[in-house]
Amino acid sequence: MRIALADDDVLLREGLASLLERSGFEIVGQAGDAQQLLALVREHGPDLVIVDIRMPPAHATEGLDAAQVIRRELPETGILLLSAHVEVDQAMELLAAGHRVGYLLKSRVLAVTDFIETVRRISQGGSVIDPSLVQELVTARHKGEPLALLTQREREVLSLMAEGRSNAGIAHQLWITEGTVEKHVRSIMLRMQLPEAEDDHRRVLAVLTFLQAH
Repeated sequence: MRIALADDDVLLREGLASLLERSGFEIVGQAGDAQQLLALVREHGPDLVIVDIRMPPAHATEGLDAAQVIRRELPETGILLLSAHVEVDQAMELLAAGHRVGYLLKSRVLAVTDFIETVRRISQGGSVIDPSLVQELVTARHKGEPLALLTQREREVLSLMAEGRSNAGIAHQLWITEGTVEKHVRSIMLRMQLPEAEDDHRRVLAVLTFLQAH
């Protein structure tokens, strides 16, 4: 898989490039700001773009804005957003696409195996959201909202659903059977008044839409 990297932190960028190359990926180029990234992507058409949300000149949402342009121009390009902070609200529109997209905190990049797994999952069409981001959104919900109707186990299943995990993946993570996971998913959809769907991307979209609305 061909990857473009964009981050104004040169050491982090070079470190990621080295890590990815050792794992068998091809780095087609690196960028230090959003404009360089757009030029790089338009020239080389990478399979995946890894981009920091905050980039020069203002260090606001330049990286995210560039990612949204890439998604419009080249919708099949995978996008992995990186951030040092929890800023999921700004990225919600992009994440809700539920297709070849991910969001990790930079601290998560230290877990090499998890990071490579994330890159591979996005390249295969999946979606990945950092568990700490999901947990923060889940715990921030107020009493009296639909989420309050869920059991503790259903909350755990919902959190893993929002990370983009399949029923089999959830079962493995929680040490329960896949059939039990299916029952929890049906219960979650019923309690939250969301339609059941077999497609994992639609499940992620449903979770993100729900969290965004509250």
